[in-house]
Amino acid sequence: MMFDVAIAGGGPVGLVAALEMQARGLSVVVLERRTGALDKACGEGLMPSGRSALERLGVMRWLTPGDCAGFSAIRFVQEDGRGVEAQLTAPGGLGVRRTALRGALASEAHARKIEVREGCAVRTHTVGADAVTLTTDAGDVSARFVVAADGLHSPMRRALGLERAAHGARRFGLRRHFGLPPWAPRVEVHLSAGVEAYVTPSGVNRVGVAFLWEDGDIPEPPDFDRLLSRFPVLMERLNGASEDTPVLGAGPMHQGVRARTAHRAALVGDAAGYVDAITGEGLSMGFKQARVLAEVLPDALAAGASVASLVRYESESAKAFRRYARLANAMLWTAQRPRLRRFMVNRLIDAPWLAGMALRWAMTSGD
Repeated sequence: MMFDVAIAGGGPVGLVAALEMQARGLSVVVLERRTGALDKACGEGLMPSGRSALERLGVMRWLTPGDCAGFSAIRFVQEDGRGVEAQLTAPGGLGVRRTALRGALASEAHARKIEVREGCAVRTHTVGADAVTLTTDAGDVSARFVVAADGLHSPMRRALGLERAAHGARRFGLRRHFGLPPWAPRVEVHLSAGVEAYVTPSGVNRVGVAFLWEDGDIPEPPDFDRLLSRFPVLMERLNGASEDTPVLGAGPMHQGVRARTAHRAALVGDAAGYVDAITGEGLSMGFKQARVLAEVLPDALAAGASVASLVRYESESAKAFRRYARLANAMLWTAQRPRLRRFMVNRLIDAPWLAGMALRWAMTSGD
């Protein structure tokens, strides 16, 4: 069978791409190398545009209160416990367990009869005049177009010749969940020299905690409990809470691309380039890319899926990425200078109206 689109990667962005493309009349197959519950070390917070995408696609019906929780604000917390907070735009954000999000998207794909093949890693591909042939663990798959949604260290990005060496700092992350009710309907970013802690409500009785740091900024080998000990205010909040999941790691964060499109192919999500998780925009930006690509593809396929026919997707993705990269780099630059960061946050605490305006712009800049 010849599909219109084959998507390499069955994580949240790959499945959103499948839903968006099928809604526009395209036949789709999703190829995922892993099987079972697909987890990943991430902050698990969706910004308002990401939550709106799930609502528009009908995915929220598959999520239960045990695996997700809404949040209405972002709060930055200094070492002394003082912080500055801003409300998000409607409908607010959504903290959602990664496995539950992927499961909900897979359920919606199944309900729409989209074929999702697990345990089906893409090994090689050949681009022909009219189609792309993908060699997988379960045999060859032919499609008129291939979407690489296979994550931060995307093999398809390399195979398509779209990868560019990343320069600059290497950032890494660790994540674990704790079994306790969220203490507030917000995401908290706790700041300390060399490392940040991100706290996200992800269920009626679950809080996710993720750490991000730059290689070389912490003297000892990275360990979740040692990193947590740098945040006394957060430690007190978590005192006595059970550990709900094991520790997972991710990194290095920064990934470069020289383009996001090739003949009969495109990159979406983390595969399309990544700077850092500090802005919280990763999934929301990936969902937006998936929608734009789905809007472009019917006409692009009619025109032979050339790079020229994909210019709108390339342009809009590059523009969104540049804004995200500027914001992420600015936030990283500030976070890595504790004296400057404390001065800026303290000034924002003294000017709540300015804090709200600045933080809403920062945390919704990719919407």
